Amino acid sequence: MKEPGYHEHYIRRCLELAATGLGHTAPNPMVGSVIVNNDRIIGEGYHQYFGFPHAEVNTIQSVAKKSLLKDCVLYVNLEPCSHTGKTPPCTDLIINSGIPEVIIGMIDPNPLVSGKGVQKLISAGIRTTVGVLEDECRTLNRRFCCHHKNKRPFIILKWAQTQDGFMDMIRGDSYPAKPTWISNPVSKMLVHKWRSEEQAILVGTNTALLDNPRLNVREWTGSSPIRLVIDRSLRLPEHLHIFDGSEKTWIFNDRTAKEKGNNRYIPLDFKNNMLIQMLYLLYENEIQSVLVEGGKKLIDTLLMEDLWDEARVIIGNQNFTSGVSAPVIRSKVPEEFRILDDTLLIYYNA
Repeated sequence: MKEPGYHEHYIRRCLELAATGLGHTAPNPMVGSVIVNNDRIIGEGYHQYFGFPHAEVNTIQSVAKKSLLKDCVLYVNLEPCSHTGKTPPCTDLIINSGIPEVIIGMIDPNPLVSGKGVQKLISAGIRTTVGVLEDECRTLNRRFCCHHKNKRPFIILKWAQTQDGFMDMIRGDSYPAKPTWISNPVSKMLVHKWRSEEQAILVGTNTALLDNPRLNVREWTGSSPIRLVIDRSLRLPEHLHIFDGSEKTWIFNDRTAKEKGNNRYIPLDFKNNMLIQMLYLLYENEIQSVLVEGGKKLIDTLLMEDLWDEARVIIGNQNFTSGVSAPVIRSKVPEEFRILDDTLLIYYNA
């Protein structure tokens, strides 16, 4: 009889390993695994990159003495796959390795796998337990779960605002058309880290025009997300950074469908709900997460239509007195962190 918390201890290690793959495994989930023999971890691994071997493969390969596997327990935060994709089924490898027991954090929400991997293990005579730290497992793979459950990407809203509640100055002839920095350099670095963790980044027309952002990863290591911009009437000038061809860029409009280098123009019906159309198109293209960096109109619309999952609000150490009011999230208590003289609030939409 195992002590309370015994299995949780090893699933937590699986989650730690799995999180290492953030920003690298999509559209696959983040998965970590350990193999335990006589209360000691003798092998561990995680899914490192999309298209590369899965966590269970790396974990079994890491065990130096394979003869021990017949007396081991394999722990994994997500149900092992039972179908052939870019790699063979992990269930077959587990069965063939002789491992007699498997402890699983959660069932895979992907219909290709969901429940089938567990059933295959049970049918092979392997003792199988499911649902250890299930909430934590679901939180880690919230992007993957949202994709399969809601048929849309996981949406993260991000903006910076002053202490008196403004996200920008009123920029007209008296102000230059350049970003108004509110947060400190460390917060800026964190935002670039966030960009490296998501598959796409979205801005509206005015943000692209006034800020001329690059929307890439420069202050951190990692891949840049696909740049998404809403430009209904194609009024944005081609000299803007987002059209420089350095990264994949999708331009949603109501005029044309064409491709020009890395720039892909995608027509939508703006007379109907354009956001729903856009999100479903992203779903069909297996884009599982979007970081929304502005502007106010776009963020307010997503909040109003309840099309958001997380919001990250950076409050800088300054006041504007007047300007563009920041969006407001009501009736939700955020997590709060300090980044030097900035405050980071993180809201979750249940």
